[in-house]
Amino acid sequence: MLMQGFDTALQIALFYGTLIPAVAGLVLAAMAREDAYRAADKQTKPFWLVILGVTVLVDLFLGMMFLQIAGLIATIVFFVDVRPALRRVSGTGRRRGSSSDGPYGPYNGGR
Repeated sequence: MLMQGFDTALQIALFYGTLIPAVAGLVLAAMAREDAYRAADKQTKPFWLVILGVTVLVDLFLGMMFLQIAGLIATIVFFVDVRPALRRVSGTGRRRGSSSDGPYGPYNGGR
């Protein structure tokens, strides 16, 4: 009885744990400009839309663990590698400090 409850909870956690990041990645990939992918020297926008779209479909309808894990790896690659590069190229990333900041803080002109 306890193992059935744990197994069900684990399946639900895996379902949402793979589906939600894949949907978020698909939306973010669709919102990025096509030329940003080329400028960041990453795969094309249609490539990532297909990969993440297939991941969402597999998570929703097939439920095959091997394909879900492969889709989760693709989603992680998008969030860890592609999205930061797109943000850097697009200029939508957070800026830290001003252009006159040195390695130890702002440069104040020797005052």
